[in-house]
Amino acid sequence: MNPWVLLTLAGLLEVVWALSLKYSDGFTRLVPSIVTIIAAAASFWLLAAALRHLPAGTAYAVWTGIGALGVAVLGILWLGESTAPLKLAGIGLIVAGIAALKLA
Repeated sequence: MNPWVLLTLAGLLEVVWALSLKYSDGFTRLVPSIVTIIAAAASFWLLAAALRHLPAGTAYAVWTGIGALGVAVLGILWLGESTAPLKLAGIGLIVAGIAALKLA
């Protein structure tokens, strides 16, 4: 499979585990805790698979960027987090950074 597809899936699973970690309430709620562990393991596995073919620095930055972007956007949409202009500008910079790394 294309390493960029693997990396994208790994990043999306990072969003899943980060948000389910929030809902696990410090690993005191069973279902969100299980989702967190499974999604994190799958995310790391896909990242490792992508790293066979992509530079480590690029892959890691894109992986964390996808996770940060996804959690920030879903935090705004689902959790009622701030939409302050500076926060939105930061989200835009994450998108620009991911695009630059992909194109480089």
